[in-house]
Amino acid sequence: MASVTLALDHPLDLGLTLGIHAHGPADPTIRSEGGWVIRATRTPDGPATVALHVHDGRLEAEAWGPGADRALAAVPALVGHQDEPARLGAPRGLVAELARRMPGLRIGRTGSVFEALMPAILEQKVTGTEAFNAYRALVFAFGEPAPGPFRLMLAPAAGTIARLPYFAFHPLGVERRRADTLRIAATRASRLEEAADLPLEMAYRRLRALPGVGPWTAAEVGLRALGDPDAVSVGDYHLPSLVSWALAGESRADDARMLELLEPFRGQRARFVRLLEASGIRAPRYGPRMAPRSIAGI
Repeated sequence: MASVTLALDHPLDLGLTLGIHAHGPADPTIRSEGGWVIRATRTPDGPATVALHVHDGRLEAEAWGPGADRALAAVPALVGHQDEPARLGAPRGLVAELARRMPGLRIGRTGSVFEALMPAILEQKVTGTEAFNAYRALVFAFGEPAPGPFRLMLAPAAGTIARLPYFAFHPLGVERRRADTLRIAATRASRLEEAADLPLEMAYRRLRALPGVGPWTAAEVGLRALGDPDAVSVGDYHLPSLVSWALAGESRADDARMLELLEPFRGQRARFVRLLEASGIRAPRYGPRMAPRSIAGI
């Protein structure tokens, strides 16, 4: 085990900051317990598990595995140590209240593009339940145990995914369209990982060049892997109505209306959306909800 301690000069809520990396409540690659957030990841030096805890104005991090040192070096970026929430400006009303209630929410970055892209592809155009079940099944079917004493799992390596035929995803509830997108992404993983070191505009261009990756998927990756505080998931099923309800009292909206309402926060739109999602505010629901499906037994 290796460890590092980071002095904090700002509030840090690990649950709010790192919660976006959990894909469903039973994600086997990440866990929160006893004030610690524990996360399994792959690094260029090998697998690692990193455990983080905030105590008495310090962030304590411990890591296991061949990639432990690399994972610890990435901790400041992961928790948004250099993030600047003040760039949201001098908000008023609801925005000011949310910022006051959640001062510890930071925008961090993993720098691991394929790791973020894998679940984002699985979440395309399906319900959350379907996507979370598929990701969990994928991890258990083709991942491996993570280092350390926590019994976490590592998401499958890109090379493993690239070698799978599309029909290997069928028992996991993943149809050919998403399976092929994932397999293509895996074959180009090295090229995609380079996006983490590119300016954001170029990084998004590289992501969008991948067949099957549109604005929604690119934004999901941009927020998590690239730490983009302005990433907006255009094409999301729920987000436009959430934004319009919170900012304008309108229970239904499309992407155009959402972007219009978010325009005053340009440059920090993802930060506002994260505050909004964590607030518990929900738009009224009308009519039937999108029902989960399963193709695993077909």
